[in-house]
Amino acid sequence: MGVKISKKDYTLIVKIDGELDHHQAESVKKTIDEEYEKKDCKNIIFDLKNLTFMDSSGIGVIIGRYKKVKNNGGKVAIANTGQHLKKLIEVSGLLRIIKCYNSLEEAIKDM
Repeated sequence: MGVKISKKDYTLIVKIDGELDHHQAESVKKTIDEEYEKKDCKNIIFDLKNLTFMDSSGIGVIIGRYKKVKNNGGKVAIANTGQHLKKLIEVSGLLRIIKCYNSLEEAIKDM
């Protein structure tokens, strides 16, 4: 599992590779929170193109960042979900609060 972070304007782009489960959730949260503060960002986009597995801990990572970003007046988006992850995201109810995009470029344009 790997996390790559970049910044576009005031948006933190978080690319997660591999699996996001209870084993990695805490370190991923810490990494994202540190970079969000350090890079003076307002929004976060989760690029899940290379994510192969996510459990409820991964959903918790996204929801926790959503609360933090919302309190900062920003938006959170999810991009590049495969069919298996899209189903999990739908069932979890995340789509009621977070927009999901087919590509990173679409998400960036809407920030």
